[in-house]
Amino acid sequence: MKKILVAAFVILALFSGTLTAQDNIEKKKIEYLISSVENLKSAKFIRNGSEYAGKQAAEHLRMKLQKVGSHVQTADDFIKLCASQSYMTGKPYMIKFSDGKTIRAEEFFRNKLKEYSSTVK
Repeated sequence: MKKILVAAFVILALFSGTLTAQDNIEKKKIEYLISSVENLKSAKFIRNGSEYAGKQAAEHLRMKLQKVGSHVQTADDFIKLCASQSYMTGKPYMIKFSDGKTIRAEEFFRNKLKEYSSTVK
């Protein structure tokens, strides 16, 4: 019986370590996504029809992330729940580049997530 309890404890310890490592990876991905908009040069983050510089956009996304708390477990959750659209109006967030091209923020963040994943491997 003692051996079974020890084995169970070891398995639980390994499993929790794996979960913690996965949590850290997802947190790094989320911070990478926020930083990618924070460091945009000559581009604007559009929220509910108003344009914001990257720093203000990042502040807003961090605030939303804090408010949704444990509902965001992955970078994908972050994109869906925080970075794609306004919770209040349902309007999609947009990114407007210096050349005038405008894309949905969700597309921007999904591309950045792919970029991150390809550089980490």
